[in-house]
Amino acid sequence: MPAETPIRPIRTAGVTRAVSFDLRPGAAERAALAADLGILGVRKLRFTGALAPDGAADLRLDANLGATVVQACVVTLAPVTTRIDEQVIRRYLAEMPPLPDGEEVEMPEDDTAEPLPATLDPRAVMAEALALSLPPWPRAEGVPPADAEAPDPGAETALEGGDKPFAALRELRDRLSEEDPGED
Repeated sequence: MPAETPIRPIRTAGVTRAVSFDLRPGAAERAALAADLGILGVRKLRFTGALAPDGAADLRLDANLGATVVQACVVTLAPVTTRIDEQVIRRYLAEMPPLPDGEEVEMPEDDTAEPLPATLDPRAVMAEALALSLPPWPRAEGVPPADAEAPDPGAETALEGGDKPFAALRELRDRLSEEDPGED
């Protein structure tokens, strides 16, 4: 049977068996989290799971995130309520493989692996998992996507010599300076 639910961050060096957690933040903590995430509200939030040894020196977090969030519709700004149910897996490795050098690197295939921290705060993992689970473009029911037009791939853009917004002003300035060359 897993140990008691931790209230504070967990010292990872002391984890020799599964440590369970069941987080159910109160109204004030949910409101603060909503403000941090830039959303209208977090109505319900529960994060349950366990942190357990995974091999000789690594740890694995397996959890379930359940939340009801309210975001502004990207078209009308009306409140949009969304239910989120996600499985959260994190692997904390004592020895992370080296990251490739260079300005542009590809994301690793295993996006669950992270370096093993000295302490692990399940509340921080919960907040991160919630942020990653939020719909990026929430829309109110019945609201079609906003119309957006992109130029054809072969069309000239304003910066490449197409319609230049200040060309008419430049032309007017040049014409006025020709008509009135020495007066100020």
